[in-house]
Amino acid sequence: MPGMGEKTLSQSQFIEMLYAQIEHNLKSEQNDDFGSKMQKNQEFELSEFLAEKEFRATVEKKSGLKVRDLIHNAPRSVLYEYALKHEEGSFIVSTGALAVSSGAKTGRSPSDKRVVFHEEVKDIWWGKVNIKLEDESFMMNRERAKDYLNTLDRLFVVDAYAGWDPKYRIKVRVITSRAYHALFMQNMLVMPSQGEDFGTPDFIIYNAGCFPCNRYTSGMTSSTSVSMNFQRKEMVILGTEYAGEMKKGILTLMMYEMPRQNVLPLHSSCNVGKDGNVTLFFGLSGTGKTTLSADPHRYLIGDDEHVWTDTGVFNIEGGCYAKTIDLSKEKEPEIWDAIRFGSVLENVVFDARTRKVDFEDTSLTENTRCAYPLQYIPNAKIPAVVDVHPNCVILLCCDAFGVLPPVSKLTSAQAQYYFISGYTAKVAGTEEGVTEPQATFSSCFGAPFLVWHPIRYARMLAEKLDQHKAHTYLLNTGWAQGGYGVGKRINLKYTRAMVDAIHNGEMVNAEYETSDLFGLEIPKHVTGVPDEVLNPGACWPNKAQYDTELNKLHQLFENNFEQFKDECPDEVRSAGPCKK
Repeated sequence: MPGMGEKTLSQSQFIEMLYAQIEHNLKSEQNDDFGSKMQKNQEFELSEFLAEKEFRATVEKKSGLKVRDLIHNAPRSVLYEYALKHEEGSFIVSTGALAVSSGAKTGRSPSDKRVVFHEEVKDIWWGKVNIKLEDESFMMNRERAKDYLNTLDRLFVVDAYAGWDPKYRIKVRVITSRAYHALFMQNMLVMPSQGEDFGTPDFIIYNAGCFPCNRYTSGMTSSTSVSMNFQRKEMVILGTEYAGEMKKGILTLMMYEMPRQNVLPLHSSCNVGKDGNVTLFFGLSGTGKTTLSADPHRYLIGDDEHVWTDTGVFNIEGGCYAKTIDLSKEKEPEIWDAIRFGSVLENVVFDARTRKVDFEDTSLTENTRCAYPLQYIPNAKIPAVVDVHPNCVILLCCDAFGVLPPVSKLTSAQAQYYFISGYTAKVAGTEEGVTEPQATFSSCFGAPFLVWHPIRYARMLAEKLDQHKAHTYLLNTGWAQGGYGVGKRINLKYTRAMVDAIHNGEMVNAEYETSDLFGLEIPKHVTGVPDEVLNPGACWPNKAQYDTELNKLHQLFENNFEQFKDECPDEVRSAGPCKK
């Protein structure tokens, strides 16, 4: 008679268990090579067999996948082995990190992103960011992905959380064909603790990126498809192996779900001082968001994705995804030291003999990156959640026209205006065909990941700022004393001094003057920064050229904001630059 807690096996279950044990024993006899002898002998465990069988049955019932080997939440070393054995372009570099190739795609494919249209999501911000897809097309892609995954010998499954706050976190399951993808998502999500009962996932990612979509499926425009279905709570990836699609898919999910729970998702970095003061940093690529939030005197909450709740802020992610182009220990010591065993390096070039990475080599792509756990940053706060509301919000831009002040204090209406605008500038040489500064606008500093209209996020931010009396600043890390090619980039030492002045309260009590045309409040003095740097109108040697560039940028802001003005209250519309 079975003892207490033991399960009674049917005849079919007993035969299956017996078959598994015989197969296990045969493998043990056959694997007599040196590598196998180094491994500790594992006896056949009935409880482990039953747990694996139950998990496989759960996955099969939920997804229809019937692959024999499901590698579930595997240790990093195991994922290393699978990648090195079976995935072309996988190597261990000199620091111990796993270098991988993402194939033909070395960045996201925003033009191939689709969102399934349902009645319950009819109010989504439809357009070039959220392109409608019919449910039938999604199901065809899902079936194609499932059919491909079912042809494989093994699949990798990651069960983890999006978000550190237990009240709001979402249980995510990732099913993928590559060990690289599994290790990447183990780094980027919040892993459950050992022995924790994860339960049923809330959202599933089917990553069949090694297999193309059918370009003749309605709604497809290439062999790549990244499709979100909020009703089914699923994401399907075809035709791209770039792991960043999964990371940003989770951000898109949070951008959809969190406002429905009346909390604010943000594409921002966040840190907290030893005095408990919390700062949010918003900024597009090249503005210094990661650099400035990595402050040795403050604790890092996260570098990219957060949610502002009724009690404080939590990080959506369990790791960081840092650009590594031109990386050096001198410039970014914390990121440099995080590139070690367990980290994933994407599309980098390294010495064939020494395995030392050349971070200046962009022959494969300029978008070389590293994904590593948050725990690899020495001053990271774990768990990455604070029960304190931000008292400072910094909107970053890199103004290559050289006409915006290095730092300015914003009113509530101005904060909404510049948050909705999401401005920075590209400079010559950053992209083919760019020969002069080009303005870039990305709503809420993350337009590709927004689900609802930008005004919805902006209103939620304004309510938070007003409720918690948070101060908002526009910080320009671009050019001074002239635009790109004439002036010079604002010294990082000065920018850090401005951030210090924001954190220590100096900026709250500073004396201000109003800038030309944009109407921004500029401090007359900031400790550690030459006074002449603070007001661009006063430091340009050619005043006529300054006026020309100022008017040019003003017109670009006006043209961009035209699409939002009908949705904005009067005070926000009038908070932008205007000719007196």
